[in-house]
Formats: sequence, structure tokens, C-alpha cells
Amino acid sequence: MDTTESFAIAGQHIAPGTQADVAFPITTMANGASSALAVRVLHGAKPGPRVFVSAAIHGDEIIGTAVVQRLAQTLRPEALAGTVLLVPVANIFGFIGRSRYLPDRRDLNRSFPGSAGGSLAGQLAHIFTCEVVRRCSLGIDIHSAATGRYNLPQIRIAAGHRHLVELAMAFGAPVIIESPLRDGSLRDFAERQGVDMLLMEAGEALRFDRLSIETGVEGVTRVLAHLGMIEADDGLTTVGIPARANRSVWVRAPRGGVAQMVRTSGDPVRKGEVLGTVAGLFGECPEEIVSPLEGIIIGHATLPVVHQGDALFHIAAIDHPDRVGARIDSITEAILASEPQGLAQGMLDEDEVV
Repeated sequence: MDTTESFAIAGQHIAPGTQADVAFPITTMANGASSALAVRVLHGAKPGPRVFVSAAIHGDEIIGTAVVQRLAQTLRPEALAGTVLLVPVANIFGFIGRSRYLPDRRDLNRSFPGSAGGSLAGQLAHIFTCEVVRRCSLGIDIHSAATGRYNLPQIRIAAGHRHLVELAMAFGAPVIIESPLRDGSLRDFAERQGVDMLLMEAGEALRFDRLSIETGVEGVTRVLAHLGMIEADDGLTTVGIPARANRSVWVRAPRGGVAQMVRTSGDPVRKGEVLGTVAGLFGECPEEIVSPLEGIIIGHATLPVVHQGDALFHIAAIDHPDRVGARIDSITEAILASEPQGLAQGMLDEDEVV
């Protein structure tokens, strides 16, 4: 737990009830320009937990950046108990290059804990480890699907952790998935350090969509309120109980060609239900794509041109999927209803992507 003393970071001492932006130097680029990891520290006026919220650990997964931007504009340190560290872009190199990876083609989320004298990915992971992760008791890391895919907003947690289930339920995303930890990932390293982690998956790379952004902002806000760090806001969208799953499957294209999807993320499906078709260039010989189980679609391909074996649908095994589908519809309706008349839309036009 924090005290009401100043928060020391990057050579600065941040007084209680104030905030500051700090930058940790990373490396020198090929053109001689320096690079840095940017962090906004909101140090509360009262004692409380330390939490970080990070985005774009994969540089093209920018949904989290929009979420962090919103949080940076709404959270107030004078009304905060504890300390929040906001990291809008963990992988600044991939962010600038619109790439998942770093210039050395390494995946930052397979490079933890890193090392001060290692590769570029290792150095960045080391700085993030020392200056962000080890200062906190909870982290919320925000991801999206890769280019050409869309993920339904969901929270992923390590299996067998009651406290993580409690935090995930407070977050209020439509689906909670217990998924295995991967070596070198931020979640894997954080668990070994005793730092709780929620991983949000939402949306598509290099795109903003309102459902994902609103779910992320409200979810982080609910978690902070649940921890007693901020006052609960009655203006938050009312959510029901998230669905929980510990198993999911990918459904792949039975042939190459052009896919026609009749189901998308958020749709409940039954075993044997048709999800779409793949046909040849002239529409010949269409083959049905069929759900192998009952559940809800938590991710789908957005590109219709497919090769045989391409992953087209990601389905989480869930009992009573119709209930989850109805809840997602109600969340979407609430978000759209809160927007100014005439501006409501499910997805931003791609020309509006920042």
C-alpha cells in the first residue's frame, strides 16, 4: 500500500494529489534520435494500491492507447487513493512503424523480464519491468486482434486465481477467459513477481471502435472503484454477470477462396450451426463453415480472401450463449444511446483512424 508520501520515479518526487509525465530513455535510433518510454503518474492524495494500465505492447494494437488517453483525461489525482501509472504506448517503435514488432523483429511480449544489456526488445522489457511492473500490485494490459481480425472485448486471466476472477468480474467485459501463460510474456513475468494481471483483448489492429474503447474505459474505472481507489460512478453503463470460459477453439477455412461470413464476434452459436461459406473465384463449390461446439464467437477474420486452413472464427465454449449475446447487444445499445444524435455508429470509418 502507498503512503501519503511523495512518489519517487525517474528522478522526480511527485507530491500526493498531483500528477507528472516522466520519460525513461530506451536507446538511440539509427538516425541518432533518442527514444523513450512515456509514463503518466497520478499519485493520489490518499493511500491505496498501485496499478498500471498499459497499451500497445504490440505496436499496432492501438485500442489500448485510446483507452489510456481517455483515462488520462478523466482520472484526477486529488480524488484518488493510491497511484496509477498510465502507459499509452509500451512499444513506441512498433507504434510509429504501425507494426506488431520492434525493429529487430522481436515480440516485446515474449521478451520479459529483459536485460539492460540485451537486444532492443530486451532493453525495453527491462525498463518496463523495473520502472512500471515492480512498482505495482496490479496491471491491466490492453491488446487487440491482429490486422484482419476482430476480437470481442474480453478479459483473460490465469487459471486458478480467485482474486483475478473477482477483478475480472468487476471489469465487466462480456466474457472472461482463463488462458494459459506464455513464457516471456508480461503476464507470465508479472505472476512470478506476485503482481496480479488482467489482460483485455478487444477490437482490431490499427482500428478504433467504440464498443472496445468504451468497454475498456468503463472496465478500468470499475476495477479502480472496486479497489476503493476512486468513487463509484453512477454514470457507468450497467452490466450483468460476464460469461466465463476455460476452453476455446479456432474454426478454419475448409478451402481457399472467398469467404462469406454470416456470424461475427458476439454472436451466440450452437454446435452444427453454419457460420459462413467459402467458395471459389466464380462462387463455385461453396463449402460451409460449421461451429464445432456451443458457445459465443469471441473473434473473427475480417478479410474475405482466405487460404485453406486460415483461422476464421474463435469460439469460446460457454453454456447458455444466448444470454451472453443478449447482454452484448444491451451494452452496445447503451454505448450508442449515450452518443450525440446523428453520431452513433458501431465502427469508425478507416479514414478516421489516428
